[in-house]
Amino acid sequence: MLHILHTSDWHLGRQLYGRSRYEESQLFLNWLAKVVRERQIAAVVVAGDIFDTTTPSNRAQELYYGFLHTVATTSSCRHVIVTAGNHDSPSFLEAPRALLKAMHVHVVGFGKSPEEEVLVLKDAQDTPELIVCAVPYLRDREIRSVSAGESLDDKIASLLQGIRRHYDVVAGHARHVREELGGRLPVVMTGHLFAAGGTVLEGDGVRELYVGSLAHIGADIFPSWMTYVALGHLHVPQKVGGMEHCRYSGSPLPMGFGEAGQRKSVCLIGLEEGREAEVELLPVPVFQHIEQIRGDWTTIAGRLSALSMADMSAWLEIVYEGEELIGDLRHRVEEAVSGTRLEVLRIKNQRAARDLPGLSVEESAELAQLDERDVFELCMEAHEIAPDMRPELRQTYAEVLRELEEEDVMA
Repeated sequence: MLHILHTSDWHLGRQLYGRSRYEESQLFLNWLAKVVRERQIAAVVVAGDIFDTTTPSNRAQELYYGFLHTVATTSSCRHVIVTAGNHDSPSFLEAPRALLKAMHVHVVGFGKSPEEEVLVLKDAQDTPELIVCAVPYLRDREIRSVSAGESLDDKIASLLQGIRRHYDVVAGHARHVREELGGRLPVVMTGHLFAAGGTVLEGDGVRELYVGSLAHIGADIFPSWMTYVALGHLHVPQKVGGMEHCRYSGSPLPMGFGEAGQRKSVCLIGLEEGREAEVELLPVPVFQHIEQIRGDWTTIAGRLSALSMADMSAWLEIVYEGEELIGDLRHRVEEAVSGTRLEVLRIKNQRAARDLPGLSVEESAELAQLDERDVFELCMEAHEIAPDMRPELRQTYAEVLRELEEEDVMA
């Protein structure tokens, strides 16, 4: 049986409210390399969002290339397949493509022709053993042409049609290649997209793709004859359409406090000619404990005391939801964690925000802790934009952001 490992959404270089995640990322990649060795993994599939930005730091690049070198030199791993996500720079990923191919690392950054996306991978005896449809995140300009005066609905319909057409063409070519090779090889398809019905969590950092939340992709885009579909973009590990063989591996690290306590995993897939894929979820160890504490002051103080008594090292988000108006919330929290290994990264005072609109919800609100969407919301609030005008402004702003994000600044 051929074993492959499906992972995605590493977001190397990401910070959590100013705290570096490099150490956690390094520990995860060390663990993943150990799994590859111990479980005799033949191929590793990374389904996008390797980096958190299109201009990754030197440290993030070091982690990435160090991992590729480690797994490429193991005795079992014959192939690594890397596809770009919406956070990645396609040109940056593909720049060392020829060099990496010599190490049997296959990189697909841009949406290409089916001949380039359909990979026939061979074993040590140079015999075909696996077909991979390596489909990256499909950027707007790669799948459709823009028409003057088109409406939002027209854009969404055109996008969905373009994405479906691309997958149909790639799948059709893969099926043709498979038939030429005897018709029994397992076929794995990748994707970096938002599948309809997919689960997200507040604060998990998942961005809407394309021009609107309606541009979610139906599970029927993936042919039923595919042996396994390895998806990236959503950070919660989950099946798509209830299908065992079609999954998001999820992010290996919690991207925000909304994911605190969520069990992270990677997917170990067993493939054999003529049989359905066998899927096993491998739990990822917790490298940095994070926790969100919500409730009134009694609840918050009690949980802080319990963590302190357990000598727990943790990053915390405090969300005060009590009825009592507390003006010195930050002071109380800092006093409660003084001398402990607890570090409070964010405090949200919901009670103050409800009754005192002039006071920020987030007492620790520094610009570095807010993303561009948070800042836009604050600007609309500051300029007293009428509520009925805000949805359209949000949509327009989201479209501008998407266009900026899709501009490959590393090209």
